[in-house]
Amino acid sequence: MSPTPARITAVDTYDIRFPTSRELDGSDAMNPDPDYSAAYVVLRTDAADFPEGHGFTFTIGRGNDVQVAAIDALRGHVVGRSVDELCTDPGSLGRDLIGDSQLRWLGPEKGVMHMAIGAVINAVWDLAAKRAHKPLWQLLADAEPEWLVRQVDFRYITDALTPDEALDLLRRGKEGAAERAATLRAKGFPAYTTSPGWLGYSDEKLTRLAAEAVADGFTQIKLKVGADLADDVRRCRVARSVVGPDIRIAIDANQRWNVDEAITWTKALAEFLPYWIEEPTSPDDVLGHATVRRAVAPVKVATGEHVQNRIIFKQLLQAGAIDVLQIDAARVGGVNENLAILLLAAKFGVPVCPHAGGVGLCELVQHLSMFDYVALSGTTDDRVIEYVGHLHDHFRDPVVVHEGHYMAPSTPGFSSTMRPESIAEFTYPGGTFWAADLAQQALTDQKGEAA
Repeated sequence: MSPTPARITAVDTYDIRFPTSRELDGSDAMNPDPDYSAAYVVLRTDAADFPEGHGFTFTIGRGNDVQVAAIDALRGHVVGRSVDELCTDPGSLGRDLIGDSQLRWLGPEKGVMHMAIGAVINAVWDLAAKRAHKPLWQLLADAEPEWLVRQVDFRYITDALTPDEALDLLRRGKEGAAERAATLRAKGFPAYTTSPGWLGYSDEKLTRLAAEAVADGFTQIKLKVGADLADDVRRCRVARSVVGPDIRIAIDANQRWNVDEAITWTKALAEFLPYWIEEPTSPDDVLGHATVRRAVAPVKVATGEHVQNRIIFKQLLQAGAIDVLQIDAARVGGVNENLAILLLAAKFGVPVCPHAGGVGLCELVQHLSMFDYVALSGTTDDRVIEYVGHLHDHFRDPVVVHEGHYMAPSTPGFSSTMRPESIAEFTYPGGTFWAADLAQQALTDQKGEAA
């Protein structure tokens, strides 16, 4: 009798939140008090080998419960599926979830439900990489181009990229891939850091962290801007005086401005030689980005962390609206859709510099950039991955950054597995940290009422 095939037996979800707002970590012009959070999912199986796949999407506190509920709504589509079939063809689940006629009405392919689908799809890729005994970047880089093309949903993008063009790009990417993989393992992938630049930090903290970043080997830092022009001028002047003329300084408005404001504000900061202006206006405003780009050159325009799907990225590229494309590992529909976006960027010759930071975003997106370097674009020129130095200790396979470079992960999987003790401590509201914190808050409120 043949053995019973392994199947997904449960989809467990967790609302995990960290109190980052208390130190103003992550603060910017649009999000002054974020509590970095993860809507976390575990695919449990009855397989004897690597029985779990882990994934998540990122939020900044309130609403994380809504994101968890969206993942919960997918449970019935996943439980009972064959593990072998999912790992052999992750794209099949993506097509089924995105194509569900009733769920699709909640998007389509955008917002909370699309991010929930991305979390589940990323968990499948984590499971597939674990079963292949490879880190995800290597699983993708080793894969046959024909198989990778089958994972991509080409709907709505064939006017910019056809399956045959994608196949040609991937076949050419195989040339020299082994040598690039060896270089990656030896030297890592270039990084830049946002750690000095949170908007709520004092000038003293900015000065100290910017100096530390240069000493640690980073050749680019990023500052949040957009709340007050005089403050931005002062902070940019402080940063430039610390890092000197040869270190790149990127600036990030986090969608704060209208188009005309973006142009005026960026020009006002041009004396500090910003390398790029990130998210100068709404991420949905393709033509607005194109207008800003024409007006502020040679300052580059970058966007992507809030771009909701491959179709908007296609339009940004077609319109010549961006100089730098910023994928996010947890915003779109998982690895499958990010493969489509990486292929579009390669077709248009636009460098990819991912958004990271957050909770676990550095852990995830490093794999996508490393695949892109090894087996697609074949270069790290003008390509850097964002790095923020917090919350990595909550993951079993945290990122390792050395001399301003992400070192290539070697542990099988997508580096997405959280430590059980972190889940137990920071699950909201019943984890040990939040239960104690909320009890203390209630006690304080009672004392205030009594007084």
